[in-house]
Amino acid sequence: MAKIDAAKIWSLNYRLLLSVITSVTPALGKLGLDSKELFVLAEVDEHPYPAELAAKLCMPRPTITTNVKRLEAAGFLRREIDTEDLRRHRLLLTPSGRKAMNTGVALLSEAFGARLSRLSAAQQSELNHLLEELE
Repeated sequence: MAKIDAAKIWSLNYRLLLSVITSVTPALGKLGLDSKELFVLAEVDEHPYPAELAAKLCMPRPTITTNVKRLEAAGFLRREIDTEDLRRHRLLLTPSGRKAMNTGVALLSEAFGARLSRLSAAQQSELNHLLEELE
């Protein structure tokens, strides 16, 4: 059995994901988003605190802060004081933020789905299982 080249697998995965993101970048721009901002919006419901977002998205906290400020200025996010801890701010999607997020996620899903369609249903299921194992 040939030795597995982990770096090659990582590189293939990275190029695939980058290609999909690049393919939807113009459409995201029309929504007023870049890909990192879309990923922030997509996680706010489950991770409403900036520190949680940074950890979940593997982004530095200053990057999250910059994205949150931009999204807030664009009207996609708002902050509110956490009633359980008045020192913290909780992030919430606005209706326009939710709409932009849903549209952006649909764009990514469609673009990635086109790539996945090259695989059989069984291969797609196996890929999903393998990725869940790796995460």
